[in-house]
Amino acid sequence: MLLFLVLGTTFLIHRIMTRKKRMRQRFFMQNHGQLLLKLVSQMADISERMILTLEELEKATNNFDKTRELGGGGHGTVYKGMLSSLHVVAIKKAKIVIQREIDEFINEVVILSQINHRNIVKLHGCCLETEVPLLVCQFISNGTLYNHLHDEALVSLSWKDRLRIAVETARALAYLHSLVSVPIIHRDVKSPNILLDDNFTVKLSDFGASRYVPTDVTGLDTSVQGTFGYLDPMYHSTGHLTDKSDVYSFGVVLIELLTRKKPVSYRSCQGYGLVNHFSTVLSEGNLFHILDPQVLREGGGEVVDISLLAAICVKFESNDRPTMRVVEMTLESIHAAIEYASSDDMTDESMDNYIRGEMMNDMSA
Repeated sequence: MLLFLVLGTTFLIHRIMTRKKRMRQRFFMQNHGQLLLKLVSQMADISERMILTLEELEKATNNFDKTRELGGGGHGTVYKGMLSSLHVVAIKKAKIVIQREIDEFINEVVILSQINHRNIVKLHGCCLETEVPLLVCQFISNGTLYNHLHDEALVSLSWKDRLRIAVETARALAYLHSLVSVPIIHRDVKSPNILLDDNFTVKLSDFGASRYVPTDVTGLDTSVQGTFGYLDPMYHSTGHLTDKSDVYSFGVVLIELLTRKKPVSYRSCQGYGLVNHFSTVLSEGNLFHILDPQVLREGGGEVVDISLLAAICVKFESNDRPTMRVVEMTLESIHAAIEYASSDDMTDESMDNYIRGEMMNDMSA
């Protein structure tokens, strides 16, 4: 009986392990594992280490212990972990199995694996051995821009930090639009997707909805996707996605930085959303009514210039908006002028004239 019990237990364990292995293989194939293996074999800068095992991630998170949770929402949970390579990572684990979310996951892996920029979150790998894939990115310690702007404290990020964050976000988007082999439209630019590290350096994240756009076409006709309040109204009404859709969303982020108001829920006394109210008070010369008091205290003449830039970015007609490259150059010149002024005896009037001159030059270019 003892021998029978030992043999039976051994057989049962073997059968369970075999079934578990088959399930992982099935999930791997279901989650397009072969497609990703082909991808990593063709890209010199991507190694097979990016395909991580479930055991590795279970060990990194102490079997996905609740104490390792960083946060989550309706779509899933994010865990903090440490890989055997000693990289501290954020592991995204979806809660439910929806084919669209699996497709977005694969899309994010493919895009992040092919881009490398200081202001874009870095992909460490992925796990395809579970029913719902797991995405492993670098851990960004300081939360999101949204959290910093919309906490309950009277004082938020300094104006200097906000301007630098705007510059770095513009750099990341201009890189995606202009400096990769096949341009990429992010399609969900918003403050919750702008992560900040310990030095408040921008790390743009969440590329699940992003799309490649070949250089020989002007856009894509797609199902509308994005976040209310940041969503390009032209794209919403036509379903035609272009790089100017990201420009619009970035313009909303600029307004958010200037006003410290939430684009999703803001309503003026007249019932206007944030973009319409901002554009109205700017055109009426009453900008101070909507600006964050901290921006009024800490900012100078550049606040008006950035407000004008934001207003151009959120024009209804996409053709009336600048490209992200022009937006980046404009912000860079404004930021450089302020840095120069702070280290010299430049007068406020001459600094204002310099900023406006540079902005007009970049816009005309």
